[in-house]
Amino acid sequence: MNKKWEYYNINTKEVEEISNKYNVSKLVATVISNKNLTNSIDVFLNPTRKDFYDPFLMPDMEIAVNRIIKAIENKEKVIIYGDYDVDGITSITVLKKFLQDRGLIVDSYIPNRLDEGYGLNKNAIDNIVKQKYTLMITVDCGISGLEEIDYANSLGLETVITDHHEPAETLPNALAVVDAKRKDNKYPFNQLAGVGVVFKVIQAISIKYNLEEKEFLKYLDLVCVGTISDIVPLVDENRVISKLGLKLVEVTKNIGLRALLNVAGCKTIDSTTISFGVAPRVNACGRLGYEQEALDLFLTDNIVQAQDIAKRLNKYNSERQHKEVKIFNDAIQMIENGEKNKNCIILGNENWHHGVIGIVSSKVTEMYYKPSILICFEGEEGKGSGRSIQGFDLHDTLSKCPDHIERFGGHSMAIGITVKKSEFDKFKENVETYSEQTNIKELVPIIKIDKEITSEDINIETIKDLKALEPYGEANKMPIFIYKNLKIDSIRALSEGKHIKLTLRDKNIIIDAIGFNMGKLVDEYLLGDKIDIVGSLELNKFNGRESVQINLKDIRKSY
Repeated sequence: MNKKWEYYNINTKEVEEISNKYNVSKLVATVISNKNLTNSIDVFLNPTRKDFYDPFLMPDMEIAVNRIIKAIENKEKVIIYGDYDVDGITSITVLKKFLQDRGLIVDSYIPNRLDEGYGLNKNAIDNIVKQKYTLMITVDCGISGLEEIDYANSLGLETVITDHHEPAETLPNALAVVDAKRKDNKYPFNQLAGVGVVFKVIQAISIKYNLEEKEFLKYLDLVCVGTISDIVPLVDENRVISKLGLKLVEVTKNIGLRALLNVAGCKTIDSTTISFGVAPRVNACGRLGYEQEALDLFLTDNIVQAQDIAKRLNKYNSERQHKEVKIFNDAIQMIENGEKNKNCIILGNENWHHGVIGIVSSKVTEMYYKPSILICFEGEEGKGSGRSIQGFDLHDTLSKCPDHIERFGGHSMAIGITVKKSEFDKFKENVETYSEQTNIKELVPIIKIDKEITSEDINIETIKDLKALEPYGEANKMPIFIYKNLKIDSIRALSEGKHIKLTLRDKNIIIDAIGFNMGKLVDEYLLGDKIDIVGSLELNKFNGRESVQINLKDIRKSY
């Protein structure tokens, strides 16, 4: 697949000023300049607890906090209603622990992904009312539950919504709706994760009670885990949360988080550890219908129980991976047998697990660089997930093709959908016909290159310098560099042809490089070929030895 290489326009004068003022290398200064961080470099490089915004700037925060304080003082029966992913689980944990420390007995409810789906539902509300709860606080959900909130009101259940998703034109008729994506929002940053919004709530309660800052700051380890896992932009206040939070994760007092880090074999703590070590194991619970176990892990104070649950989470993750591999292999076979020439890859099957198909859709889209929708049929109903590519709004596309869809939701890059089995073929045809009227065939993946590097940059000191840019994540991607005119010294495929490993020569220097999911390229290049490569610099630890390695994003022959 052809990829477009684009270079940042480097502002040499600004790079010089950043390097001198902040005492960072020219390479790091270049990346900072490329990110347009001119007005917030101090916070980016060295965030402190003083960099959190005033929580009372958030819509309805005063109302929400006053109602929660009333519940604390009156010892009311309160329930937290959350989501089953990492963001939701950490949101419930943080709010529950904080309120329990204030002397409030508080319970929680998580809908089962497989039976109830995402968000509020009337059956759950019925059960909550039957158990005589007087206040429901939603975390990481609720903003789309207009009908459900009206239903709760009709039964006398008061609700405080805390959420970070996009609201509709009309807000739910809750007592308070704390969401910085509201149109009337005055909060300086509207990209917090659900657990970030919860963090602002406990910060606000702490201010009202005149508590020491440590009473809410001590939860930054879990707030950081939820924030990084939810793939929100790691800039501004999310950057402060994640950078400070990772320091707390290293010494976490949360017994469950520590047990999970140990079971996952996490030796270093960074954003990659959270994204690939912690998040998949917690999310596997929700995907397979064991969401309560993930919550129990973070809430328990019993080391033995924590270790047992962490082991089960590891097992669930292996089970999820096994299902994922099977669905992925099925999907690839279907694509190669006739779907790969379509603009949009839309597949349906009766034996797929709908808690896992979203991950597979992501991989299919990445592999073929086409929007994909995978649907699992159970009887006559099909539930599915879709992922898109930059430049193609999948949500807008489905809104233009509504005739054969039961319901759908999401945003431009990811959707959830329900389609009747009898309507599936017409739905596919409808989407394909619409896509032909767009510019989808012109869309190619773009690699943004920060700077050209040379042999002088290939050292461990450079890797240490680049650590100032961590944690990496959405809107703060790992910097990508170009290295030109390298001679292939060795080239081989790894993992049954899936990946590629190269040693490259620049005069007398040998450089290691690895390309994940690039195994097919082994047949396109020969020993002695001169190539240009783009990729990120990383530290490779093997047999007690550390060396610099380039993680490849693309290769071309030098001209």
